[in-house]
Amino acid sequence: MPVPHPLLVLVDPQARHADGESVRIARDVLSAGAPGVKVCLPEGPEETARALARRGRRRPVLIGDDRALLRAVRLLHLERGLADCALAVVPVGGPGSVVLAGRLGLPLDAVRAARTVLEGRERRFDLLIDDSGGVVLGGLRIPPVREGERDAREEPGDRGEGARGPLDRYRSLVRTLARPPAPDPGPARLRVEADGVVLADLDRPVDRVSLSPGDGGLADVVVRQRSADGPLRVRARTVTVSGPHFRYRADAVVSGPVLTRTWTAHPSALCLTVPADPPAPPVLPQRQAPPGS
Repeated sequence: MPVPHPLLVLVDPQARHADGESVRIARDVLSAGAPGVKVCLPEGPEETARALARRGRRRPVLIGDDRALLRAVRLLHLERGLADCALAVVPVGGPGSVVLAGRLGLPLDAVRAARTVLEGRERRFDLLIDDSGGVVLGGLRIPPVREGERDAREEPGDRGEGARGPLDRYRSLVRTLARPPAPDPGPARLRVEADGVVLADLDRPVDRVSLSPGDGGLADVVVRQRSADGPLRVRARTVTVSGPHFRYRADAVVSGPVLTRTWTAHPSALCLTVPADPPAPPVLPQRQAPPGS
């Protein structure tokens, strides 16, 4: 099926440095499969923002890692073009830098990812957007985990690891064992409100707060306190966290310190090109038994 709009291919500079061969392969597949492909090689976020703002009718295709994906989504949100833009992504980056893309269902092979741009379908995802314009596609945690570390207990925001899940966990374990452990930050004094209801206050230390986009335009919220028997789980449209200079990790980016931050769930805010549904297996005719059997 022909691509309905010409493509604007944005190649993140980090992707060119990390895996130039995959970038070349993706460009070749896209150029051969769609007419009028325009390739842009921005050198930084400012040039990326200008290229996106001037895209016209061209459909943006990002070649880059999770951080580049998050920047592109935030730029589209800030220019109020996110709802009407179908974004396509070819994940390219170093080990551990395209985990979010894999969780969103994007192929991590350059050829398959480029073919998905040409032949895939559009799927809408819920987002969390904070009061500073930051976006959360997968999940958020307070306090942040270390780079490459994954919590073995519960973490909302895992949208299906697929077959790569065990391999990703193994790699994370190897990276964790290869370096000395970071000191435990200990419980934090945080006030957590979900749709105006106080879930935790400054008088009771909070061990961890996790947020992720849920279903039906609501965020999944998990608050874990050491003095409680188990985690408190709720769903809410708006979540506000405040406290003395806390940091948080949203997908691949650690932010802060901040005194307060509010996240709001936005249903179906991101339109992403994902692989088309696999075709149904063919129905084979049943063999008839020979007469007299």
